[in-house]
Parts: sequence; C-alpha cells; structure tokens
Amino acid sequence: MCLSATVSYSAAAVLLPTGAVSIHRAFKKGRRYLALAFLPLFFGLQQLFEGLTWTASGLGNYAAVQMYSMAYMLFAWLVWPIWIPYSTFPLEPCRRRHLYLVFAILGGMLGALQYFPYFAHENWLVVRLLDNAISYEGTVLFDLIMRREITSSIYLIVILVPLLTSSLNSLKIFGLLVSFVVAITYLFFTAAYISAFCFGAAVMSFYLVYVIFKGTRPEPLSSENHRTVC
Repeated sequence: MCLSATVSYSAAAVLLPTGAVSIHRAFKKGRRYLALAFLPLFFGLQQLFEGLTWTASGLGNYAAVQMYSMAYMLFAWLVWPIWIPYSTFPLEPCRRRHLYLVFAILGGMLGALQYFPYFAHENWLVVRLLDNAISYEGTVLFDLIMRREITSSIYLIVILVPLLTSSLNSLKIFGLLVSFVVAITYLFFTAAYISAFCFGAAVMSFYLVYVIFKGTRPEPLSSENHRTVC
C-alpha cells in the first residue's frame, strides 16, 4: 500500500506462503473453500506488484512503473470484483448460488470496462508517488457517463453485498471487516484510496485463513459445513 516498498514486500512475504498453505488445505480437506483460499495469495501478489512499483520508481524506470502498476490494477479492477463474489458461490445453498454468480458476472463487466481501456489510452492510468503513498489516478471509461463516486459505489456493492448477504456468518464478518476498511479509507486516505483500500483488505484477508482452516476441520463438523451438494 501506502507507506513504503518495505511494507508492500513484507505483506507479500507473509501473504504468499499463507495463501499457498490455505490453498493446499482447501484442496485436500474442503474444495468448496478453494476459491476463497486463493484470496490471500492474490492479495500477496498485488502487494508484490506495488512493492515493485515503488522500487521501479525509485530507480527512475518509468516503463517498469507502468508495467507493474498495470499488473496492480488488474487485481483492483478485475480480480476483486470477479473473484470475491465468485468465491462465495460454492459455499452457498443451491437455491442462492445464482445470485452470487450474477454479482461475479456484473463485476467482470464493470472491471473489464475500467481496465482494458488502459491498453488503448496510455495516459488514462496516472501513477503518482506521494509522501508515504502511491496514488493510482487518471481516467476510467465510466467517467464519460457518470460521476466517479457512482462508479466507486457500484464497485463496492459488487464486492460487499455477496459477503454481507452470505448465509455463512464467517463471510459476513469478513464483509464487515472490508466495510471497515472502506470507511477508514474514505475518512483518512482519499489521496491514495485504491492503494489504501487494497492494503487494508489484504490485511483483513488473514481472517480468511482462519475461516478456511475452521471450515475444513474434519471433526467436529461446524454448522457452516452442512451444505447441500448441487
């Protein structure tokens, strides 16, 4: 996030192996949690790319800054609005699953329209290093038809509603944690809101490791493990 390359690299150094362990656990013990288990790993990769953005900027390698910041924004615009609602899909009862798939599809459409125009308009993504922060700014396609606040609100709805409406209490708690990050970002980090939000959500993703290990315990079975097989 903000702060420094050291902070971003440190976050990546913890999240990447933690995510790998979570994926292994879910694959062996409870594959319904597999999509969810990828989230800490993905957050770790995003933090790694932000650390590389810091480093490339310090070296004056602005081509590398553009490349790493594009990789960072891939997670911000495409991975999170697709993967977060999708990760709830296999954990929900059959009668509710289609709702979360709709959110994932909506997130993919929203994210693609924000991310892919960067390839056609190089000046649309503007990366600025502030004091202890990176600001990812510029233009997104929806700026041509609506206020940025509306686009941001739709983005947050796509991410938060699947978590907050989940039938699993653990995912509702994660949704509340991410909502807390949104509030803190809005109040204190508006100058670098993308970086601050993604870092805060990355920190909160450690809670998902607990959720995965709790949900994949063979004995005793928790109430969250009683799901109908579709």
